[in-house]
Amino acid sequence: MSEQRTKASTSKKKKRSHKKHKSTGFKVFAGFMKVLGTFLLSVILVLVITGSIFATALTIYILNYADTTTTVSLENITASYTSRFLYENPDYNDDSKKGDEYKLYYALKNTNQHAVWTDYQSIPLNLSNAVVAAEDERFLSHDGVDFKRTLRAFLGVFIGDTQGGSTITQQTIKNVTGDDARDLANGGAERKIREIFRAINVERTYSKEDILECYLNIISFATWDYDIKGVQAAANYYFGKDVSQLNLAECASIAAMIKEPARINPIEDRKTNKERAQYVLRKMNDIGMISTEEWDKALEDLDNLKTTGDITYSSVTKFEDETKDQGPTSWFMDDAITQAEEILMDYYGITAVEASEKLYSGGYTIYTTVDINMQKELEKKMRDKTNFQAYELEKDKLDSAFFCCDYYGQVKAVVGNRKKKKESRTFSIATMGKISPGSTIKPIAAYGPAIDQGIVYYSTILKDAPIEIKISDTETKKWPVNYSDTKAENWTYNDFPLWTMLQNSTNTASAQLIEMLTPTYSYNFLQQKLDITTLTLDDADYAPLSIGATSNGLHLSELVEAYQIFGNGGKKYEMTWISLIEDKEGTVIYEHSDSYTQAIDPSSAYVMNRMMKKVVDSGTGQAAKLQNTELVGKTGTSEDWKDLLFVGCTPDYISGVWIGFSDDPHTIPTSEYQDSSRIWHNIFGDIAENEPHHTFEIPEGVVEAKYCKSSGLLATSSCKSTETGYYKESAMPEYCGLGY
Repeated sequence: MSEQRTKASTSKKKKRSHKKHKSTGFKVFAGFMKVLGTFLLSVILVLVITGSIFATALTIYILNYADTTTTVSLENITASYTSRFLYENPDYNDDSKKGDEYKLYYALKNTNQHAVWTDYQSIPLNLSNAVVAAEDERFLSHDGVDFKRTLRAFLGVFIGDTQGGSTITQQTIKNVTGDDARDLANGGAERKIREIFRAINVERTYSKEDILECYLNIISFATWDYDIKGVQAAANYYFGKDVSQLNLAECASIAAMIKEPARINPIEDRKTNKERAQYVLRKMNDIGMISTEEWDKALEDLDNLKTTGDITYSSVTKFEDETKDQGPTSWFMDDAITQAEEILMDYYGITAVEASEKLYSGGYTIYTTVDINMQKELEKKMRDKTNFQAYELEKDKLDSAFFCCDYYGQVKAVVGNRKKKKESRTFSIATMGKISPGSTIKPIAAYGPAIDQGIVYYSTILKDAPIEIKISDTETKKWPVNYSDTKAENWTYNDFPLWTMLQNSTNTASAQLIEMLTPTYSYNFLQQKLDITTLTLDDADYAPLSIGATSNGLHLSELVEAYQIFGNGGKKYEMTWISLIEDKEGTVIYEHSDSYTQAIDPSSAYVMNRMMKKVVDSGTGQAAKLQNTELVGKTGTSEDWKDLLFVGCTPDYISGVWIGFSDDPHTIPTSEYQDSSRIWHNIFGDIAENEPHHTFEIPEGVVEAKYCKSSGLLATSSCKSTETGYYKESAMPEYCGLGY
């Protein structure tokens, strides 16, 4: 019994020991699971928090690029890549002739480029479908972005697959904006984000038809030699057809090129193009765009494609005359192109070569300031020898240039020489040549500034005598002589009023005025107030500023432009051939400023205007006088009569003519040719007589009064000989006290 209890007791102890061991193991396992659970929960929380932070950062990152760059306009892409120079239609306000407000002046084409816009309705449905099948088969169903293709393209960056993920909408945006998102590894991610949001926004704004029309007109089909833009240009170049005439096989061939046009085209590699076109046709059949019969027929036609490779093929565009042979550019157009290139250089911060390339292929619209009728008439009259010769000459090598602008600096007409223009962008004497201005410099360098400074007035009496200029430390000389005098003993030393000195173009008077002003003042006035660019430091001297003997000469255009201050109240506007430039999207990138420099005050300008009227009425410019329209101006003659000039101001225009021998400068035989004022009249007189205005308006601050011809002072009742003069109210002369 005792032994049995002992066994039982032992057995119970073993059971208790087993239970205790089992309980301890469970606790360890439970503890392990708790730790593992805590660890896993921590990892999950860390991942969630990290993911949230990443998602938030990614969202902010994406929104940063989406907020400011989601708007892309497709309305104004209808202009092709040809840049067009327009002019204001002179008949626009004539109800009997009224047409467009602006007309085409010149279409500036890149000779290696063919780009013509065509409306969606003119594009065959087979071509639109072929492009959709080849490039974006879900185009009609997605909202601008095919996220499946985009994700595949993104992952392809890491596995070496370069298959594109852009939809037609995205490709359109990329072509319109130039924002290429292909290189995701080098800043492309930001561009891709912009592209995605832009695509979504464009799809909300435009119809599928609008987007596809834009895409089909701007996509590249370039060869190694030519830049072919759009399906119309591709049809022209590759098949010698208008796009509307393409058959299904030709449509598939064009769609096949998009992937790599320089290589996969039927001229460069017919075999590869055919293989790709067959793929396009198969896709079209699979999608249900064409029937099996159409597919079979197109496959047969692929074997018989007839290509041309002719870039000269043309088709009707927005401006009908754009496709015709325009011939060489006019003198005005030459300068307008040059200015347009300078504007693009400044706007984009690019080189001259880059600006030229951009202009010739950028699809810009340039509004010019040309008066088209004036330009044509002046070109015709400049070639008419009877406007220059005194009588019929067997040989006539005299050259000439003409320039005209208005009182806001807008160039109206330019003629670079007398010959018929046979080439584009040739040397123009009017704007590129440097000619000796002779006495035409006197009003802008001497008389105008002196009157404005109050040093002299309309009737100031000056002695017709030379000044003394220093030629060495110990020696001076009397200078200058007048053009009619040759020796010192012929000098007359008479007294004349200031206006008479200008009327007769007296050299001594302008020298005296420069002495009063100082050469430095006059030199700075020409450069800083009148924008004369050809002067050098050597020209800050008496001879250049008094009689026009400058080191390099002046541009006729700048000389004429400087005279605007005498007809518009002393204002100097910047010269321009262009009023406005729009890029191919219709964005204004340049608009000519209407700001000006007040070179002299309005009253000074009018006093000078009246003095220059004397030049035309009874002075050296009499041959230019008009019957119905007021004309003021100045003649100019260089040393040895190698250059003759006349600059005239009418109420609406400033114009100037130069004559001389450009190839071999020598004395002009004045017995054989008419003088410069007569030539100006022959060329511009009819235009001036038909101007909108015929008289200059007198501004406030000018007094018309009698002066004593003996003293030049304001006349009193005691003065026996008087004449009417014009004076600044702020700088009136005293009354005469001589009594005779």
